[in-house]
Amino acid sequence: MKKTIMTLALLAATSLGGHALAQDKVVKMAVSIPAADHGWTGGVVYHAERAKASLEKRYPGLEITLKTSPDGAAQANALEDLTAQGIDALVTLPHNSDELTDPIRQVKEKGVFVTVVDRALSDQTIEDLYVAGNNSELGRVAGQYIKDTLKTGEVVVIRGLPIVIDEERQKGFDEALAGSGIKVIDRQFGNWSRDDAFKVMQDYLTKHPKIDAVWCQDDDMAVGVLEAIQQSGRTDVRFVVGGAGMKDMIKRVADGDKMVPVDVLYPPAMIATAMELTAAGFYDQNPVRGEYILDATLVTKENAAEFYYPDSPF
Repeated sequence: MKKTIMTLALLAATSLGGHALAQDKVVKMAVSIPAADHGWTGGVVYHAERAKASLEKRYPGLEITLKTSPDGAAQANALEDLTAQGIDALVTLPHNSDELTDPIRQVKEKGVFVTVVDRALSDQTIEDLYVAGNNSELGRVAGQYIKDTLKTGEVVVIRGLPIVIDEERQKGFDEALAGSGIKVIDRQFGNWSRDDAFKVMQDYLTKHPKIDAVWCQDDDMAVGVLEAIQQSGRTDVRFVVGGAGMKDMIKRVADGDKMVPVDVLYPPAMIATAMELTAAGFYDQNPVRGEYILDATLVTKENAAEFYYPDSPF
């Protein structure tokens, strides 16, 4: 019995030692993301910085270089510089898919593990791992909430930009409302800008004597929408549904604000998820290749505390 216990203890110690050595293995990870040009990307930078600190503490051999870029051309140059320094993994949220596909392909050709976040590349075979929110589900969840809450009524929509992400969200929203008593009486682009959304909402309030609810694809735009409604003095608009998980909106949901009863997640924290999965592939030998799509969770007063980051800029 004593001999067996000693043997097991020796095996356990050997295993733990091997695990410790594995954590010390040097892995160089580059994280290339857009600079904080609006609220959501500010949240991306915040969560990337938090993940960098956490992961380097968890894995002593992990070296993470975080680089932000103001536009696609600057990001392409940053990728070239990062690759020249010698990296094992790249986690990147491209400024745009078309412009960054070839620069990321060149990184991949150096034998680097490539994780792409949010905006898929034009050639998706380059991606070892793809992490993103669920755009069509974001629209569907918002539409389902409006349908279930209003039953019948007239709503206006403020879209983002005329790109694939917008189309996916809009399609999900329309599918959720199909066959219901909800009528969409106007749709315009707000360019994911609170100022532009403010102007669009002012136009809606002038044109339409009755609006029951507003759906806008982004919480930044929801800020402008709410301001326009408040300034108008209109009381017919029952609520606004936005999306992404801005801390101010999550706080309003948590506080029971009747104008912001829910929010739909498209979390900037997905960059941290991507970094964690990439590191786990190197250090924990976990299979991480493929797609990882986050849920478009409906944030309510009951679960809002789970998604509230008071120190985040977004």
